[in-house]
Amino acid sequence: MKKIFIIILLISATFQTKAQTCDEIMEFVKSKDYGTTYNSYTSTAISKVTFYSIYLDYQFHYFAIVCFKPNEYSYNCNEYIYKVGSNTKLNYSMDYLDSAGKAFWKHIQPYADVLGCSPKFE
Repeated sequence: MKKIFIIILLISATFQTKAQTCDEIMEFVKSKDYGTTYNSYTSTAISKVTFYSIYLDYQFHYFAIVCFKPNEYSYNCNEYIYKVGSNTKLNYSMDYLDSAGKAFWKHIQPYADVLGCSPKFE
């Protein structure tokens, strides 16, 4: 398993576009765990967030895949992956019902630069 992840990281270094690399990481993470999904039916920006935990090289790695709506009336979403901390899922789950957007900014967005697979907000 460790070799697959290392290969993905090495491949990512050779690709010029991050979209391919991020898609590969997302596919790998999804293939290793079913995840726990938190749907946000009333949010205008976030459709759902799915948290994954993967055991590699004798340690757990935690990821969140966030589905952003392209507009508030859309049922489709654009997925982005974040490598997050071990307590992010718990913290997000306690706050997302009040506001999925605020919970995202507080608990997930601080990890945006870890993988570099998140959208750039200004």
